[in-house]
Amino acid sequence: MRRPRDRGRAPVYGFHNMTTDPHPPMRSFGRIKSRPIKPRQAALMDSLLPQIRCPSGAFDPRSLQPGAQAIWLEIGFGGGEHMAAQAARTPETLILGAEPFQNGVASALRHIDELGLGNVRLHDGDVRDLMGRMPDACLDRVFILFPDPWPKARHNKRRLVQTDLIEDLARLLVPGGCLRFATDWADYADWTLERFLASPHFAWPAERAADWQAPPADHITTRYEEKRLGDCAPVFLDFVRL
Repeated sequence: MRRPRDRGRAPVYGFHNMTTDPHPPMRSFGRIKSRPIKPRQAALMDSLLPQIRCPSGAFDPRSLQPGAQAIWLEIGFGGGEHMAAQAARTPETLILGAEPFQNGVASALRHIDELGLGNVRLHDGDVRDLMGRMPDACLDRVFILFPDPWPKARHNKRRLVQTDLIEDLARLLVPGGCLRFATDWADYADWTLERFLASPHFAWPAERAADWQAPPADHITTRYEEKRLGDCAPVFLDFVRL
């Protein structure tokens, strides 16, 4: 992968000539639940989740923690390790997390409970439903870390990153807001970069390979990332809302 203006060296990952898919139905693909949820986590699903679940209907996340210096959103937080660690590191920030996978939600609740976090709110469902209920320019930062790559070409339309999602994120992010995308699948890195560069709402300030190959200073590595299930070393793409 290289910046389009860098024509002097061969790219690390090649771009693919792919057209943008039409707006998909609001649906989360893949499993919603796998193994049985452990008793302690199941208890937290009944007790803690109702207390920190994002409101139903339209809402402004800034009203959930008055005085918060920033509002962040993590899309597909997996087991919640990264989200919880970031929340513990930045208590002045309110972090919203969206995840349809129930085992992941249960795991995140355990982390939130163990760390005593009061600055996390969860949406246990499709993030697009959550995004549609929030006002313009209400987010300062967004994380999309190691989403399902759907590597088969016929399944690419199931990928989270699509042009319509980018438009929705542009609406929600404040000018100067940041979005981090990470993946260990080369094709998904190309796919994502191509679509964000095509958007008039985002810039990619990277200038050298280390800007996307090295983990950012504030990145928190999770056990899932350490498994290296993809076909390349992790790629970190940081975009800025114009």
